[in-house]
Amino acid sequence: MVHFTPPPVLTTARLRLEPLGPEHVEGTWIGLQNPESMRLTGTHGQFTRPQIESWLAGLAATDGRADWAIILTSDGSHIGEVVLNDYDADNSSLGFRIALNADSRFGLGYGTEATRAVVGHAFDVIGVHRISLEVYAFNPRAQRAYEKCGFRVEGRLRDALRWNGEWIDAVVMGMLATDPRP
Repeated sequence: MVHFTPPPVLTTARLRLEPLGPEHVEGTWIGLQNPESMRLTGTHGQFTRPQIESWLAGLAATDGRADWAIILTSDGSHIGEVVLNDYDADNSSLGFRIALNADSRFGLGYGTEATRAVVGHAFDVIGVHRISLEVYAFNPRAQRAYEKCGFRVEGRLRDALRWNGEWIDAVVMGMLATDPRP
């Protein structure tokens, strides 16, 4: 069995990815108050601060997933989270998700940078064969970022999300350990 917790600290040119935990409650809270972040992740729920504190406190004891806080090295601010989850040992696969906390962080390449680091960790350290994700059709910016990291479109889940009275498709993307990593 692969053990994911605590995940190691990963560093990139501009980011420090550190295990997500109780010390990240403020940044997580901010992200869950941002309407655009909630829309892009398809999050309908409303969360209380105690619920967030409880969730973050329990992450270190959760297996089959690795959660990182995305920290800007320039100023130490917590700008989002990136997660490997849904570990399937029989099929050597993982799910992937990422969320940035504020609109001001969108479009600056932070998501791409964090994705590359975590994908590299999943393939090169954990040793999985496959990583998959879903991105909503109203988020082409994220789809392009995933493609820049080597993910390929594999299909579409029609009407996967109901948002503000409208049905939205989810684009299914995947990447294999044997695929090129641009």
